[in-house]
Amino acid sequence: MTLAAISQRQNISLSYLEQLFGKLRRHELVESVRGPGGGYSLARLARNVTVADIIFAVDEPLDATSCGGKRDCTSGNDGKSGKCMTHELWATLNRKMVDYLDSVSLQDLVDQQRVRQLQEANQEKACSAVRVDRLGGASPVGTATANTAERPRPARAAA
Repeated sequence: MTLAAISQRQNISLSYLEQLFGKLRRHELVESVRGPGGGYSLARLARNVTVADIIFAVDEPLDATSCGGKRDCTSGNDGKSGKCMTHELWATLNRKMVDYLDSVSLQDLVDQQRVRQLQEANQEKACSAVRVDRLGGASPVGTATANTAERPRPARAAA
């Protein structure tokens, strides 16, 4: 896929994408093909690329600590620095974020998107069927309309 297509589809500047994809290429997450019809493709299977791989490749910080992990969150009046009282809380959150993002692959994201699209398509079909029925159209086979609701049948007596 070309960067221009990604830029347009995702509404991200082309120059920013060029920077990102340069980093992804250096980390061997994508491969580039030059020339007409060129673009980028994954260098590995989607199930083997995690969200954490991508974040680390593009140098995005994943750090909730105020010190950036340097353990010098506070500076006292005496000039000494050290960890703030909640440093371990934020450091633990960092580890959990990385663990989670390392457990989510690109394939997982693609699969989730496909499921959402199918659910939306099915919901649209169901809404369309209801609208047609309310306008006096026929219901799909095996469904009841508001006017012809199926009623339970009485049990027959044995002969």
